[in-house]
Amino acid sequence: MNAPADIDVRPVTEAEYPEWLRAVHAGFLREPVVSETELEARRSQFEPGRLLGAFDGDRCVATFRSFAQEVTAVGGEFVAADAISAVTVTATHRRRGLLTRMMSQDLAAAKERGDVLATLIAAEYRIYGRYGFGPATSAAEWTVDVTRAGLDPRGPDLDGGRIDLVEPGDVRKLGPELHDRMRRATPGAISRDDWFWQLKTGAVRTAPWTEPFFAVYRAADGTVEGLMAYAVDDKWADTMQPLNTADVRQMIASTPAAERALWHYLCSIDWVMQVKSGWRAPDDLLPNLLPNPPAARITMQSDWLWVRILDVVRALEARTYEGEGALVLQVVDGSGMAGGRYRLEASPAGATCTATTRSADLTLDARELATLWLGDESVARLVALGRVQEEQAGAGRGADALLHTSRRPWCPDMF
Repeated sequence: MNAPADIDVRPVTEAEYPEWLRAVHAGFLREPVVSETELEARRSQFEPGRLLGAFDGDRCVATFRSFAQEVTAVGGEFVAADAISAVTVTATHRRRGLLTRMMSQDLAAAKERGDVLATLIAAEYRIYGRYGFGPATSAAEWTVDVTRAGLDPRGPDLDGGRIDLVEPGDVRKLGPELHDRMRRATPGAISRDDWFWQLKTGAVRTAPWTEPFFAVYRAADGTVEGLMAYAVDDKWADTMQPLNTADVRQMIASTPAAERALWHYLCSIDWVMQVKSGWRAPDDLLPNLLPNPPAARITMQSDWLWVRILDVVRALEARTYEGEGALVLQVVDGSGMAGGRYRLEASPAGATCTATTRSADLTLDARELATLWLGDESVARLVALGRVQEEQAGAGRGADALLHTSRRPWCPDMF
């Protein structure tokens, strides 16, 4: 077994990409064989310098990928981020510092590029805090018992709008513009590239594909305000009564009217007895769009988008604030990337953040700042947990009045 120093961590070449992808499969406990179909579908994702691998001889034993992304800050500004994905270490090579080496290289490059943040979806909660990441959004899945929902069985009242079933090609045309409107109004949402739309509509396939139904909601003026992709199983009781479940693969909407119409439509389809919502915002409107909200119950919930602040000044100035005030933060960052003392002055009209020597109101680690950036977590709660230190009495409550948001942030996508 080679020592850590003998394992080479380096950018992956195009020739090494099949071996790197095999290691991704192994790390995620998939069949460690990559089909030609998957390899060809994923080759467009190869970006020189953004894929790292740890090589023990010729064999890749750890993987890491990053790519350019935009994250919506509170208020709607798109912030440049370094999105991290495909992080694996093969079981034979754990506990040798390979992830630390890959993460350090990537975050240093992101900082040099001028990215404001790094982001990821954590498969394991305990790993990423030591690299300065904190969970900034969460997600929940609801399961709706249609028979108890209390909806009109004749279908939704569309108030002049309409719902149409469309083809995958239509989704690729209509979806990007709708998504841009949705993400502008959704703190925590991320950008989607063309490959995303091809993958979600079957134009490129990395695994066996079952085509879903695609439904769009158009308002009375013809504007597309909602899109839903869903699949329905085929289950029947011994008495030939339907027991079918509709699984939502994605649903985005730019207006509450579109959300209401699409959920009511799905719950009104004949033979559908249960609806699984897919991952939704933790304060999603879905339960309260039903006449009987308890018919929707949470069946899964989890942390979702994790954030790592790389530039404190730009991150805090990018978002908006509902309150008005000033706050001095002592940010502790063992990597040196975001540490320092900063004075934030904010109001609904805008914000400035500057380095300062004034006495701190709060001392917190970079991971806690990341958790607070999108306004979902409570500073006072983190104080109670011992994760934020009040240097001035009552500073936690004052910070909450400045940082907290009226609606919870949400990231609709896995990456």
